[in-house]
Amino acid sequence: MKSLVALLSTAAVVSAHGWVDNATIGGQLYQVKYTPSFYQPYQDQYQGEWAPKRISRKVISSGPVQNLSSIDLQCGGISSEGTIGSAPAPLHAPAQAGSTVNLKWTYWPDSHMGPLLTYMARCPDAGCNQWLPGEEPVFFKIHHDGRHTTDKTYPNDIWADTPLMYYQNGGYNYTIPSCLKAGYYLVRHEIIALHSAWAVGEAQFYPSCHQLQVTGPGTVVPTGLVSIPGVYKSDDPGIFINVWNAGGYTIPGPAVFQCPS
Repeated sequence: MKSLVALLSTAAVVSAHGWVDNATIGGQLYQVKYTPSFYQPYQDQYQGEWAPKRISRKVISSGPVQNLSSIDLQCGGISSEGTIGSAPAPLHAPAQAGSTVNLKWTYWPDSHMGPLLTYMARCPDAGCNQWLPGEEPVFFKIHHDGRHTTDKTYPNDIWADTPLMYYQNGGYNYTIPSCLKAGYYLVRHEIIALHSAWAVGEAQFYPSCHQLQVTGPGTVVPTGLVSIPGVYKSDDPGIFINVWNAGGYTIPGPAVFQCPS
């Protein structure tokens, strides 16, 4: 059973979630006041044909996806509102293989502890801007980070998303594998919020996708790909867990892709 602290904390932030608001990619800042930038869920969808062109796919709201068999798990779409799995973005951000990308989330609620995971998928040679992965196995994981503590002393339990719970924070970094073959890639990044995951089906997924044009001399096209949805099960130990108790944590999904040595 959840503790009283857990119940109160969850109730206080039930409607306060976040999304990836801006990024620095290839040394360029993609911020809301510039074009191109990252999709703004409470701005762009109301601007119609005047909405700015973005490098990230539509995230219709700041709310979670909880159905692990839904195509909405892929990039944060809302099928019930007509965005099935999230529509492609029109633009790509150029980035060198081996470079680091910094993603800035909006302020993240302090009860929503959980891991950060990042996947990539190689798009067709024509680009990502007209491509939907469907339910095919196309994704490979490039980074994940989970629980940093095991003693559970609220609020000093440190998770991968803990730094995002402060208004002034450095955001989240991932590195594009240096060996990747040049081309167009879809990047899927997510937080899994586990504050209610003590009950099966109550983990909350906050995915978003952005599009890159990767350059460099690499030649590797990753294999052993996974499908999203399909990569997670509701009873996986990293998805069905009482995080209000002490203990270790198993990050869900496949192993992180490693370039050949």
